[in-house]
Amino acid sequence: MIISGYGILVAFIIFSIAFATAALVISWLVQPKAPNKIKNSTYECGMKLFGDSRIQFDVKYYMYALLFIIFDIEAVFLFPWAVAYNKLGLFALVEALIFIVILVVGLVYAWKKDALKWQ
Repeated sequence: MIISGYGILVAFIIFSIAFATAALVISWLVQPKAPNKIKNSTYECGMKLFGDSRIQFDVKYYMYALLFIIFDIEAVFLFPWAVAYNKLGLFALVEALIFIVILVVGLVYAWKKDALKWQ
């Protein structure tokens, strides 16, 4: 009996759900069930806490991280296009160029708004 492509996909999904469920159930069954003050306390390198662990801090890399994610996703979208370029023809080239131009315009806008300067 040969399983079709969709049969393999359904079997994979069922196996994935069963595996995840089994992992959660087993971890729940074997976990220690005797909570106390020491087990529920915050752990910091084996030392007592110096202060509140919920302090607010300034993240200065967030704009760089956002721009990296945007341009990383651009690369992810361009790789399949580059692989199938010969089959797609001129129309796909124009679409890819429009996509790249839109992202370059966004990069220039971020540059002009000083989003790339360290503050």
